[in-house]
Amino acid sequence: MRKAKLLITAGLMLASALVFQSCDDDNNDVSYMWQPTALVTVCPQEDESVMLQLDNETRLRPVNMKKSPYGKKEVRALVNYNLEQESASSAIQDVRVNWIDSIRTKLPVPGIGEDNAEKFGDDPIDIVKDWVTIAEDGYLTLRVRTVWGPGNKPHELNLLTGVNPDDPMEFELRHNANGDLSGTVGDALIAFNLNEVIGDAATPVKITLKWKSPAGDKSVEFDMSRRKVTVDSGDVSAVSSYRFM
Repeated sequence: MRKAKLLITAGLMLASALVFQSCDDDNNDVSYMWQPTALVTVCPQEDESVMLQLDNETRLRPVNMKKSPYGKKEVRALVNYNLEQESASSAIQDVRVNWIDSIRTKLPVPGIGEDNAEKFGDDPIDIVKDWVTIAEDGYLTLRVRTVWGPGNKPHELNLLTGVNPDDPMEFELRHNANGDLSGTVGDALIAFNLNEVIGDAATPVKITLKWKSPAGDKSVEFDMSRRKVTVDSGDVSAVSSYRFM
């Protein structure tokens, strides 16, 4: 995989996007340090320390981060880290963070029926089947693919709730390219916090995601692992890159 590039936009739009080249590329001129080791949830603690939720069973404890670089916000992020040593507890692993890049993390918004297209856009977008397209820890993280113009004009992505009165676990991804419909194809990451929507039951819940792709309407199902939110988890609008020595 080539070195990741940050595609930065502004405001309440798709402000934290990480553009990827194909992982099938055999180019060996990029070191391991440029590649993300994991996708995590950055979880600020009550004592102002920080933990990185790796999966349902494992948390990472950064030995070189005294607190979260994102304040009290909970946010999804790509991280490159090294294990410090074997931990006595498999549930908590001490790690040294080499770098961490936040992913634009948003809350879903209620749909408004027939006016969804006017308010939230109706431009096509693809969802890429990839290791970072995943439903876990109460978050839906997506690698998306669309056309980006040369001016880096911001796009808007929103996840709508209430789109199916018979299924509250059905969501719709809406894309507003703001007229940026010609250019080169590129990928970006975005995450949606669904913890408040799906609750804190111990068992996973099946969610359905629908969206409009260039090839027509599509849908996919995810098994979402959920947990109770204990910190502020609102919209984190800007991407931030932090390096630790």
